[in-house]
Amino acid sequence: MPASPTRDDILATLGRIALPQGGTLVSADLVRALVVDGGVVRFVIEAENPDAARALEPVRAEAERAVAAMAGVDKVSVAMTAHGPAPKQAPHSHSHAAPQGEAPSLKIGRHPTAGPSEVPGVKRIIAVGSGKGGVGKSTVSANLAVALAREGWKVGLVDADIYGPSQPRMMGVTKKPASPDGKTIIPPVAHGVRVISIGMMLPEDQALIWRGPMLMGALQQLMTQVAWGDLDALVIDMPPGTGDVQMTLCQKFPVTGAIVVSTPQDVALLDARRALNAFEVLKTPVLGLIENMSTFICPNCGHEEHIFGDGGVAREAEKLNLPFLGSLPLAVEVRLAGDGGLPVAATDSPNAEAYRRMAKGLIGQLA
Repeated sequence: MPASPTRDDILATLGRIALPQGGTLVSADLVRALVVDGGVVRFVIEAENPDAARALEPVRAEAERAVAAMAGVDKVSVAMTAHGPAPKQAPHSHSHAAPQGEAPSLKIGRHPTAGPSEVPGVKRIIAVGSGKGGVGKSTVSANLAVALAREGWKVGLVDADIYGPSQPRMMGVTKKPASPDGKTIIPPVAHGVRVISIGMMLPEDQALIWRGPMLMGALQQLMTQVAWGDLDALVIDMPPGTGDVQMTLCQKFPVTGAIVVSTPQDVALLDARRALNAFEVLKTPVLGLIENMSTFICPNCGHEEHIFGDGGVAREAEKLNLPFLGSLPLAVEVRLAGDGGLPVAATDSPNAEAYRRMAKGLIGQLA
């Protein structure tokens, strides 16, 4: 069995891949994030802007073939990214039309526009965040949006978890959004909720390798270029942590308030405190805390177990004088429902009751 190639071996091969404008991938310093893990090779080709990235697609394919042909290589993954916006096009006197099949206004990942932004027709923006990943924030966002809709509110849901968009699957949306005029996006409706996600624009297994400004531009587009209509609430499923997306959302948009999701365990609560502090710094009111995965009830014998601790989030809310919006169990049914595109809150299951109570409490607080 041939030995795995080294980084130098890979770079030597890529150094023979010529560019249309002259030079090679290596001499032009376009290779980024090269990882050699046994027989698996991953790297990124970074172009100057999206137009240059499209022009380099044949080069990307050639690089992938060349590395795949090397001895000891079992799998190659080559991503293309751009570190700047597309260059401004000079107007043509003979035509202002976009190329057929292309909708320039819908290119996702442009740099954001300056200044604060409004979301027409939206009465309230509710950000759902968490200090760390894996606490069920996306599950809570989807089910809370559906529960609010079942209580009679007109609701939208934005999947702002750009790097890990999961709402299309959780909400059961498989088709791409429509755009009759090439500028405005018509959001699909699922379980009474209007939904939009970067995941609807991309293949499900495609990774996004974007710099901060492109992320912010994408978020701004998902908020402002969508025909939301009149909404009582727009629920935002945020990425975990306290990064660029949180800052952009709270500084550029009139966020009514934030909800922080945590599990009861100490390490999750530590990260939740950081998220709460970030919202305080960003002058965003905190509407309350939610304890997810509070208990696990065995589906076979009915035994209840506090796997991650007992009541930690409720105690934290009391200590900080913040509303405690409720506890949610760790239930196999909730996971299966989310994976199947039918949020449990859209059903009459007993597990939906906690979300109904939460939605009623939130409506009482905000209305």
